[in-house]
Amino acid sequence: MNLGLRYTSLVSSLPATTPFVGPEALERERGDAFRLRLGANESAFGISPKAAQAMRASVEHIAWYGDPEGYDLRRALAKRHGVRLEEVLIGAGIDEMLGNVVRMLVEPGTPVVSSLGAYPTFNYHVAGFGGALEAVPYRNDRIDLEALLDRVRKRQAPLVYLANPDNPMGTWHRADDLHNFIADLPDGTLLVLDEAYIEFAPATAFLPIDVGDPRVIRMRTFSKAHGMAGARIGYAIADAETIAAIGKIRNHFGINRIAQVGALASLMDEEFVADVVREVGLGRDEYHALAHRLSLDSLPSAANFVAIDVGDGDRARALLARLAKHGVFVRMPGVAPLDRCIRITVGTAPMRALFAEILEEVL
Repeated sequence: MNLGLRYTSLVSSLPATTPFVGPEALERERGDAFRLRLGANESAFGISPKAAQAMRASVEHIAWYGDPEGYDLRRALAKRHGVRLEEVLIGAGIDEMLGNVVRMLVEPGTPVVSSLGAYPTFNYHVAGFGGALEAVPYRNDRIDLEALLDRVRKRQAPLVYLANPDNPMGTWHRADDLHNFIADLPDGTLLVLDEAYIEFAPATAFLPIDVGDPRVIRMRTFSKAHGMAGARIGYAIADAETIAAIGKIRNHFGINRIAQVGALASLMDEEFVADVVREVGLGRDEYHALAHRLSLDSLPSAANFVAIDVGDGDRARALLARLAKHGVFVRMPGVAPLDRCIRITVGTAPMRALFAEILEEVL
């Protein structure tokens, strides 16, 4: 009973859904905790000891609001990337910043372009503001840059999304190809370039940062290589006018002070992040070898997970269900033909060994 509340027509038309069902919800449903949590692309390697120390110390001041300008962290990020302070934005993870960008550009009926099966939180925000999502199929398990560009032009879309490296497939594009894609974007179209996994990518995937092009906003996170997914903090880099426009609508107190302090300390601990990246590389190699040993294909990955091809969506869903019965949480892409794969986060060496044992038994 809603006591006569009148929801907007947009809210009334939307399904009650979330982009991802969390492992906690699945654990409540199954009545038991997972033995292996390898489905959310969280880091299995913890956080920087320096970040942990800084965050523990900051608890003493948790009664204070966090700095709404995020000045210290933004200044460090600006220095790291060679941009000005006003060209850096911090937010409660990429998810929050995606919502603000969509809110900034999308009204009911506005066309927005993405890839079919790509990161669903972006789609969630587009639907939430009434946008008309135009989904372009992948080609050879990679985001189809040509098709995205063609759809943007045909629909005169003001917003297009792509991730490099990609989630859920782990594939990536070379910087040269991204440069050409951006150069061909129409004026008035903003590209959201989601680089959540960029620390794990090869050097050829690193597109130099150019805030002189107002058609691009780069988004990065402390959730993956830095291991701070639960702290909810990320950042964006774009021209100052774009950052200022988002500043008109963002939640200025959305990032708690502990997250800001931890992110700053982690940013400075480059050796820790490099160690995580090396361990993830070893883990990816182990997963590829495991797939080969089990006569399965695996996709090249520049992320902290590997997609293993098990043949078709029905088999993948059955495999996920059986793995869950054995206490293993993994995920799979949501649409065909991507759903022929299961996606496994790189865990620690003991976690990888246990997963290999369980996967062989289940298969």
